Amino acid sequence: MRKVQKVEVWNDFVIGGEQMTLIGGPCAIESREMCFEVAETVLEICNSLGIQYVFKGSFDKANRSYVHAGRGVGMEKGLEILAEVREKLHIPVTTDVHESWQCAPTAEAVDILQIPAYLCRQTDLIIASAKTGKAVNIKKGQFMAPWNMKNVVLKMKECGNEKILLCERGTTFGYNRLVVDMMSLTEMRKLGYPVILDATHSVQQPGSNEEFTAGNRDFAPYLMNAGLAIGIDGIFAEIHPDPDHAVSDGPSQIKLSNIKGILERAVQYDRLTRKISEVKGE
Repeated sequence: MRKVQKVEVWNDFVIGGEQMTLIGGPCAIESREMCFEVAETVLEICNSLGIQYVFKGSFDKANRSYVHAGRGVGMEKGLEILAEVREKLHIPVTTDVHESWQCAPTAEAVDILQIPAYLCRQTDLIIASAKTGKAVNIKKGQFMAPWNMKNVVLKMKECGNEKILLCERGTTFGYNRLVVDMMSLTEMRKLGYPVILDATHSVQQPGSNEEFTAGNRDFAPYLMNAGLAIGIDGIFAEIHPDPDHAVSDGPSQIKLSNIKGILERAVQYDRLTRKISEVKGE
């Protein structure tokens, strides 16, 4: 398991160290109550399994297929909720940013800024995120090869910020399909920074429905296990109490009541991979 630069995101909370990290929560922030339901439940599970947990929720889903699709509670209310989750549960939190001007105010409420895959080549957005000094989780574009992320990393480094996380979320495979090339995980790790596998966006079927993106959440646990068996630093997963009625990405989100069993299995793959790497001296 190739060594990578450790990224500190919250006090002594380090990604790229000796523990598996889960970045998880609802696709869109729908309410304070739902966010706390997910965060409290998943935190308890992660604590019992020795998994580090970062809560994720998007205040605005700006890249929707359908003009009337739900987008969340908005920036002001969303950041208030995220800041409250961080303060009351004492865990790091993250959310997407879509425009450069959003970066500075968002950084006041969260610990990791997330760059959506469609926007990973937007230079001004990357620079604005880097200048906050916060960790930045950059999703590899569905249209990009893993080694092309080298230039994205360079943009961050040019701003003096090496708190870089690289995230795989599938590659366009013909129309309305994504595929995860497991070799991309090792390729991106060669860049020297922690790699996260987005197991739920990777099972999307983009544009396959007239009004929303379809997907198959049943495949997400298999991707998690495969990525952890290869040797990565963490998993990204969208988790919802009732995904069939979610505002966004319902078909791809994992049901909250199922996440415990999924993580129990996933952490076993992670521990086995780390143990093998230790024996080999990697």
